[in-house]
Amino acid sequence: MAGRKAAVERIPAKADVGPAKAGPHSGAKRTPLDLDRVIHERLRLGIVSALAANERLSFTDLKRLLRTTDGNLSVHARKLEDADYIACDKSFAGRVPRTEYRLTAAGRRALEKYLSHMEAIIRAAKG
Repeated sequence: MAGRKAAVERIPAKADVGPAKAGPHSGAKRTPLDLDRVIHERLRLGIVSALAANERLSFTDLKRLLRTTDGNLSVHARKLEDADYIACDKSFAGRVPRTEYRLTAAGRRALEKYLSHMEAIIRAAKG
């Protein structure tokens, strides 16, 4: 039990965690319990998971599927774009703007790594 407690104590404080400090490309020292914070947030994990199951999804489809607001989806999609996990394609259907998202190769690798990491944590917790 002491080993598990020590591992928990090494998790950075919330203020120290974010894409710039603990993201997939940072040089920060990581512990076995550290997860990719870009994907770990609930709505971003939902976006990446939905795009892993679908080749493309429109902004409207994602909003409906994830039951979120325009602003919330926009902010989280932008964080995923900044990390190069998703790509955004904008076009027009007549005069109506259309925004579609797709998972990038880097996003697919990050999701696979995240899921493997979660599975390892679950296996370790089950002992």
